[in-house]
Amino acid sequence: MLTPILSILKARLQYSPQAITNVIKLADEGASLPFIARYRKEMTGSLDEVAIGQILSENAKLKTLIKRKETILEAISSQGKLTDKLRRSIEDCWEETLLEDLYLPYKQKRKTKATVARDRGLDPLARLIMAQKSYDLPIKARAYISKDVPNPAAALEGARHIISEWVSENTGTREITRKAYGYATIESKVVKSKKDEAVKYKDYFDFSQPLKKCPSHRILAINRAEEEGLLRVKLVIDQERLEDAILRYYYVGNHECGDQIQLAIQDALKRLLCPSIENETRKAAKAVADTEAISVFSKNAYQLLLAPPVGGKVTLALDPGFRTGCKVVVLSETGALLGNTAIYPHPPQRSVTEAEQVIYELVSKYKVEVIAIGNGTAGKESYQWIQSLRLGDEVQTYLVNEDGASIYSASEVAREEFPNQDVTVRGAVSIGRRLMDPLAELVKIDPKSIGVGQYQHDVNQSQLKTELDQTVSRAVNAVGINLNTASKHLLTYVSGLGPGLASNIVKYREEIGSFESRKQLMDVSKLGKKAYEQAAGFLRVKDGDNLLDDTAVHPERYKLVNKIAKQEGIKLDTLIGNREALNQIKLNNYISDEVGMPTLKDIIKELSKPGLDPRGEAEAVQFDTRLQSISDLHEGMQLKGTVTNLTKFGAFVDIGIKEGALLHISQIVDRFISDPAEVLSINQAVDVKVISVDVDRKRIGLTMKG
Repeated sequence: MLTPILSILKARLQYSPQAITNVIKLADEGASLPFIARYRKEMTGSLDEVAIGQILSENAKLKTLIKRKETILEAISSQGKLTDKLRRSIEDCWEETLLEDLYLPYKQKRKTKATVARDRGLDPLARLIMAQKSYDLPIKARAYISKDVPNPAAALEGARHIISEWVSENTGTREITRKAYGYATIESKVVKSKKDEAVKYKDYFDFSQPLKKCPSHRILAINRAEEEGLLRVKLVIDQERLEDAILRYYYVGNHECGDQIQLAIQDALKRLLCPSIENETRKAAKAVADTEAISVFSKNAYQLLLAPPVGGKVTLALDPGFRTGCKVVVLSETGALLGNTAIYPHPPQRSVTEAEQVIYELVSKYKVEVIAIGNGTAGKESYQWIQSLRLGDEVQTYLVNEDGASIYSASEVAREEFPNQDVTVRGAVSIGRRLMDPLAELVKIDPKSIGVGQYQHDVNQSQLKTELDQTVSRAVNAVGINLNTASKHLLTYVSGLGPGLASNIVKYREEIGSFESRKQLMDVSKLGKKAYEQAAGFLRVKDGDNLLDDTAVHPERYKLVNKIAKQEGIKLDTLIGNREALNQIKLNNYISDEVGMPTLKDIIKELSKPGLDPRGEAEAVQFDTRLQSISDLHEGMQLKGTVTNLTKFGAFVDIGIKEGALLHISQIVDRFISDPAEVLSINQAVDVKVISVDVDRKRIGLTMKG
């Protein structure tokens, strides 16, 4: 028989009970999400990282809910009001909103109109009215006249306040109201006195749309404008229909008591119930919008982190600027700083000849292979200027997204790496290294600052941080990390490690020169068997003692690989990379209680391409050199561009000028798609055509159709 939690997880996620149980068990034993997904496929039914993440996330929510139940039961019990029926209702409840509805009547309240009325002894009158069996209410109300209740009308008003609170705290009426708000329309209007200031929210000056059809980016934009005091926002529902539904719920009759109850219901709706449920509904809509925005941000960040590297090439990096000039650095194949200087090819100095000479000398002296140019201020001008130089076809030039470089340059990480260099040099180094190995460099920067999201400062920050940390970890572990060259910042995100063990690994590496095997990890201070199990498969040792140490094959399966090689009559060094021989192996012969077909297929796949970087190779996009600014664009112009950001409503494309251009979802392909990510990815080169140019608002519309 399934436990309540397992039953709920199965219903919500539709995964097998055994897979759910095993995922939770593995996580409780200290296994990381990447490790479970990669090396425990038999136990999870080959669930991917997204599915495993969902299981762990939902399990954590249910654990939090259980703790909340315990708190609520204790609070009600301490008041002496916990009946067996109420206890069962709370224990059987697995919905957060319903749980809070059950607790609402027992919450400690500040002074309300209802508590004042109770203090004045009007509770019996309220109960008399709700029973709907009394007549001559004004006469009966006289019995409640006192110093604080001067007349029958005041007594009836106080009783209605008590009834209003009952109505607003009743689980049934709250659910009826909640359903009504399920069909709410969100409306926004501009604050007239701030119309000029709110121009960027012009689309929402007089906006109305069913809330459930309002996409996440609109909800977040409207919320931001409301926070800035530029829009007034409300949810609109059919109030009359809701009132009728609640009257029917209480079987309110056509008599004196019924009239008083109807007045109380109207008061409850206006003053208590609707404001509460509207706030709850907007919070829920915000939470959904947050989740969707964070998901898009996470997917974009993952793609950016896994952008193809140019690899170990001597790189000249240029951090462009006008007045302050361009900072230039040269980096070795390993990313070490070889030299730095400053040039001033742009206004106001226009020292073009001197700048050209510097570039020619640096390229010649260091045998520069690639040039990286930051895409910020003066980036496009610098790119076009460098392109005009005679550097030869063997020197390729790339525009590099420099979002976050300035944050890195002023960080503790940068100061630790370059204590004797100023922020301008560090920024240029970051741009160059980002081209050489995006993943290794971007892990040093807060993921929120890498420029691939929308409304990242408006969403739930705790949820965003958790998701992005997991995204970085997923990217790092998907690539596999060179144990002898990885920085401690990169090692931090390896499964099973963290800042402390990453520092210890680097320190040990400095002591021994370099790792010759994965086994040596066991000699690192405080790195025990569990951490080794979690981390080893994601770390690579190139040219080490064991050929398998440069693959994603986990050390726990080395014995199996050697067995396969022996039984197939092929030496291990001959088997690795021999796709023909590997494809002929009958994997069924090696299935055991511990190892199933998923693991065997992974091993064969990895042995077929040992050490291959899954990210591919970087390609430089050649922008149209005719373009200097948005004013050079015209409708019908065909251009090459690079996708810089993806949203649910479209993609932003760099076409070689300062302004980014929008490729709306409806302009990507001729068929219907629900998400641009179905077709496009970050850093993808695209051919586009200009369909609209708004110079005043600096908006450019593109299409890929045709």
